[in-house]
Amino acid sequence: MKRQDISESFKMALATLRAHKFRSFLTVLGVVIGTITVMVIASFISGLDKKFQQEIEVFGTNTIFIYKFTPGLNMGRIPPELRMRKPISYEDAIAIRDNCPSVQYVAPMLSPDDVLKVRYQSEELYVTQVQGTLPDYERMASVNISEGRFFTEGENQRRSDICVIGADIADKFFPHSTAVGREILVAEKPFTVIGVLQKQDNFFMNENDGGNQNRAVYTPYETMKKMYPQEKDHFVMAQAREGRMFEAMEEIRAQLRIRREVPFDKEDNFGLSTPDSITERFHQITGGIAILMFAISSVGLLIGGIGVMNIMLVSVTERTKEIGVRKAIGAKKRDILSQFLIEAVALTGSGGVLGILIGWCLSLLVNLILPVHVPTWAPIVGLSVSMSIGLIFGLWPAMKAARLNPIEALRYE
Repeated sequence: MKRQDISESFKMALATLRAHKFRSFLTVLGVVIGTITVMVIASFISGLDKKFQQEIEVFGTNTIFIYKFTPGLNMGRIPPELRMRKPISYEDAIAIRDNCPSVQYVAPMLSPDDVLKVRYQSEELYVTQVQGTLPDYERMASVNISEGRFFTEGENQRRSDICVIGADIADKFFPHSTAVGREILVAEKPFTVIGVLQKQDNFFMNENDGGNQNRAVYTPYETMKKMYPQEKDHFVMAQAREGRMFEAMEEIRAQLRIRREVPFDKEDNFGLSTPDSITERFHQITGGIAILMFAISSVGLLIGGIGVMNIMLVSVTERTKEIGVRKAIGAKKRDILSQFLIEAVALTGSGGVLGILIGWCLSLLVNLILPVHVPTWAPIVGLSVSMSIGLIFGLWPAMKAARLNPIEALRYE
């Protein structure tokens, strides 16, 4: 079919849409709703992924997390085998530091199981993240000091009663003055504040979650060990040297298997994780949600497609005489077929454009509350799917129109 004929068919399709505006809108309402759903879901999932990526990147791309439990297996009820595992010890962390050449820094974290009260005069907070660690923790990418400094190895060896606090604690206790040099009580024990952490955006964490650094208190490791000598379980963070992430992971795994006496034919009895693996697991979760939601939105598109087929069949019946006249003056089957297909595609395409615009506006509104990012592919996919619906569901009515006998069509009243 020539380009001029396509242009004429498209103009005729638009003229038909304008002549039956309300009917056309009702016909493509399912397509509009389906396209809006695709846009909003894609924007929401993409926004969550981008936000999660930003938050996980705080720990640095070369960071390795080491803990007793295997990643992904400690959800819900913890199996007996996991509960009976040996804790990750301070000695394990030091062995990794001394015997793994691809590891640059190691920071064991010792924390009591209890929620501790942090108090300054009449103000108090209950904090879940009170941790003892080594000065190397500051050298890793996960810590940024906004005020003051981190503690030194000398202060750690002397078991100094000093601490670095999160931004939320500093804002609550010292809203109009500096926190550095002030004395606070941690579990009723006096500590001098020597530093304040830079405030972090914790969208995925409740303010009382253990990973919320805005409500964290860090003390020298030996100081925490002096306060809680009975605590044995450690969480360890290690940082690989640049470009040696894989080697660092293998060295840590080998070192821990030796120290924890894991037989060569048995699986690891400890967990290793990285920001990339955590992000991958998060993508698996959001991917499953996206598939489910897209499946639901496809119902709207299917309903829209059925509506298009129905209205196009009605249109063929209404315009039977017009089809007869066109055939009588020389229009071929492919001309009639393309005319009605273009009309169906134009119908659903206009619904797709409307759905994209509404979906985009809704995404901007949602962005005021939740992180939303409209990916480039979302409007492209939305428009392509909506036009494909018109092509698929408009094919049968178009074929019916193309097969009409011109003589019978001219007699039709």
